[in-house]
Amino acid sequence: MYFFTADEHYNHANVIKFMNRPFENLSEMYIELIKRNNEVVTKDDFVIHAGDFYWKGSAEYIRNLQKILIGNHVYLRGSHDNWMNGSYHEIWEKNIEGQHIVVCHYAMRTWGKSHWNSWQLHGHSHGKLESIGKQYDVGVDCNNYYPVSFEQIRLIMKSKEDNQGLIIREENNQELELGNFNSLHF
Repeated sequence: MYFFTADEHYNHANVIKFMNRPFENLSEMYIELIKRNNEVVTKDDFVIHAGDFYWKGSAEYIRNLQKILIGNHVYLRGSHDNWMNGSYHEIWEKNIEGQHIVVCHYAMRTWGKSHWNSWQLHGHSHGKLESIGKQYDVGVDCNNYYPVSFEQIRLIMKSKEDNQGLIIREENNQELELGNFNSLHF
């Protein structure tokens, strides 16, 4: 199973104040974030972190933190991931159960295969940015400090509008673009 999360901000004390997180200190925040990850993620699951995993600190500390978190973790670079070297990516794309998903730290206006109603999962905005179409903020501040499963996101996306410029294949395989017909004048 796949899980998605972002904006944990480990080792970033000010995020508690800035985002009004319900924790007294970093230790309490660490304990809750780790506990909630480990409650839902199994050793065979994949967790995609859409940036801002760790503020800054020693490589040894990060490795120890990563050993505690259950699951197979993929880290994308965010705006505060100074600990990452050049081998980390900023975008992750995958087709899961026929659904194309694009994950990036930042929300996008358009993304890979968005015209086919792909999903874009992001962080960075801490729930303060309205999504467009099939887009969702997977940051911990928006999801009760839990990673969000693919199944949860599938349910969320059912209630969201289609992406702008959606292309639907007709039975005869012709494409019909939807989205801006109301603005056309004939």
